[in-house]
Amino acid sequence: MNTEKLVSEIIEGRRLERDEGLHTLIHFFESESLDIFTEGADKLRKHFIGERVNLCAIVAGKSGNCGENCKFCAQSAHNPTGCEVHKLMEYDEIYAEARSDEEAGVDRFAIVISGRKPSGEDFMKLLEIYRKLRDNLKISLCASLGFLSQEQFNALYAAGVTNYHNNIETSRSYFEKICTTHSFDDKVANILRAKKAGLNVCSGGIIGMGESFGDRIDMAFDLAELEIKSIPINVLLPIKGTPLESIQNLSEEEILRTIAAFRFINPEADIRMAAGRILIKDNGKKAFESGISSTITGNMLTTTGSTIERDISMLKSMGR
Repeated sequence: MNTEKLVSEIIEGRRLERDEGLHTLIHFFESESLDIFTEGADKLRKHFIGERVNLCAIVAGKSGNCGENCKFCAQSAHNPTGCEVHKLMEYDEIYAEARSDEEAGVDRFAIVISGRKPSGEDFMKLLEIYRKLRDNLKISLCASLGFLSQEQFNALYAAGVTNYHNNIETSRSYFEKICTTHSFDDKVANILRAKKAGLNVCSGGIIGMGESFGDRIDMAFDLAELEIKSIPINVLLPIKGTPLESIQNLSEEEILRTIAAFRFINPEADIRMAAGRILIKDNGKKAFESGISSTITGNMLTTTGSTIERDISMLKSMGR
């Protein structure tokens, strides 16, 4: 397999299939020269996405005390991390965040809440918040609220939400090693309900949780089969108090190889840099030359990210 030939074939319409030789693909993705591999991925990014970078900012609308047992998460009540706990924020606080992000040049604003799903009272409050944001701002609205019913997804869409975030986290085969209070199939069913309501789904996962490179490739194919068009890649930054606190950070090369592989498998998607960009030097610049076409910016949930101003300055200097 030759990178240049594969890039040309993908541009001409070929799409990699999971059953065409997964071991061959994994070997290729792991062994090809890093520079050649990432340059190929970036050529695909340029062809399918172009030079515009979509910027997304998030606010922790409700934090901590989550009943799910995800091993990576600082907000799980199962993990003694000392995470800040607060109830659902009021509209004025959320509006101030969203307006500031919009004025700074951010394209999308997401409210993220902890927990399996919002209470009935909190959900009704969130609907009212989204209606007000829709009426008072131009920024695109996203929600990350956990597991919702079809009726709730329909209501979110009617309130002005256009995007829904729900990561599948990792491969199907590795999922139970990370979480047992809900399943991979629960995630997929939730994504399908969101899509049925007319929402664009943002779904990706976390790398560096002890999974194999093959697990990451499997996850990329799962997302391709779900036709996900916005794929955030988070790199684990181990948090004290979680079961993964002692895991060694991924190397920059392994992160870049994973990003590039996701681009080869999902050439038309927005591959979004999320948590862990700090592990790539120069504010993650190389990631944006390896297939990344969008990013989360501003304040992160539980780990420090880059600032909006710094990101925009860097991206403009790259001609993006």
